Amino acid sequence: AKDSNKNSAKKGATMEYLELNNGIKMPILGLGTYGLQGKSGQGAISEAIKIGYRLIDTAQMYDNEREVGNAMAESIANFGIKRSEFFITTKLSSNMSYDETFRRFDESMQKLRLEYLDLLLIHDTYKNAEQMYKAMEKLYKEGKIKALGISNFKTNDCAEFVKKCEIKPAINQCQTHIFHQQKALREVMKATDTRLQSWSPFVAGRKDFFHNQTLLQIAQKHGKSVAQVALRFLVQQDIIAIPKSANATRLRENFSIFDFALDDADREALN
Repeated sequence: AKDSNKNSAKKGATMEYLELNNGIKMPILGLGTYGLQGKSGQGAISEAIKIGYRLIDTAQMYDNEREVGNAMAESIANFGIKRSEFFITTKLSSNMSYDETFRRFDESMQKLRLEYLDLLLIHDTYKNAEQMYKAMEKLYKEGKIKALGISNFKTNDCAEFVKKCEIKPAINQCQTHIFHQQKALREVMKATDTRLQSWSPFVAGRKDFFHNQTLLQIAQKHGKSVAQVALRFLVQQDIIAIPKSANATRLRENFSIFDFALDDADREALN
């Protein structure tokens, strides 16, 4: 897999990619869509696509798969963007049986207006997670899903779960940010080359995140924002980030992190 640290900052750089444990490539930065619903939500997703976002993350519980599907379809029709350029993720967001997993997957695919899905995750450590994943493995073998993963599986949960998987999870999406760096979990996931994906990279603004003195000093040093430094810190460790925003200015800001790099001193301070 490509190491983002080796990709030195270049003027005009746009996106970096990670190779997953099954060989497919995934953008290292995407759009989280929790709370982006209805006409305004679809508009925000469309704006993100215009800016250059191609990794779009949704879930059954977000109740906006239809908005994601519509925004993507319109972008393909109106701007000539190819389906193959997108990397669409959704999540099974409730405890369900093996058989129900297929039905719920089909419902998501209809809402998303897709013939195949790039990544399907189990949203949490549900009681039936093992049989849900078995159904996902069948869909994967049929070519309906390009990659499989899990979400919110903590260190011990992840270590035990992967033992039962025929196809090892490519992704584990968990809350990850400067105050919760998931170092122990990342060590466990090395055995299966499972990538960590960060939700809530800005801590939802808690813990006075945007006024953190360490982040502010590093941001000033690079002429960047606190948000940009926090995202760069993640991607330079090959952690995929999916910040959410409905604001066009912030969407552009979050996307503009590939023209600079944190140095050793920056990373040490944040570690």
